Amino acid sequence: MAATATKSKLTYPRNLRLDDGSTISLRLMTEGDASQIVKFARALPEDDLLFLRTDITNPRAVDEWVDNLRGGRTQTIIAEAGGQFAGYASLHHNSVSWQRHLGEIRVQVGQRHRSKGLGRLLAGEVFQLARDLQLSRVVAQMTPDQKGAIATFQRLGFQLNALLQDYVIDRSNRTRDLLIMGYDMSGHTDHLD
Repeated sequence: MAATATKSKLTYPRNLRLDDGSTISLRLMTEGDASQIVKFARALPEDDLLFLRTDITNPRAVDEWVDNLRGGRTQTIIAEAGGQFAGYASLHHNSVSWQRHLGEIRVQVGQRHRSKGLGRLLAGEVFQLARDLQLSRVVAQMTPDQKGAIATFQRLGFQLNALLQDYVIDRSNRTRDLLIMGYDMSGHTDHLD
């Protein structure tokens, strides 16, 4: 099934409440956010940077991300608290490849905003984007070291699809295993919100 956009149920910007009672503002990423994304990434703990699929501390990598936004291959939701970046979630897909039924989600939450339900909330937003694009499966990739990410995706109903040994290399040139988790969108319910 090809990914075709439909009218989204989501509207942006909008404010939502986190588990701790604080308010978060969600909006779609624009081209003008590139320098803020780099600043956000450079403030992440070193351990987080080890596992970035794309080195978003590099402005050229963020420029490619912006090109993907323009080309419709990526949709990104930015979370802000008090006007500052708190995190983001992206849905990456390709409408012409043999994996056009798949979307890959990437979620990153800033250290100050963790354990408040923001990752779960952002993932729920991406699920709706995937549904709007009529994608049939959503995947997330991580290393087995990322225990928090694994637990979050398991709580969301993701299942282990594959474990590939020595498939990725971190910024320290150490190889690591790659875990691929998947979610069948045909079984998605709104309990994730």
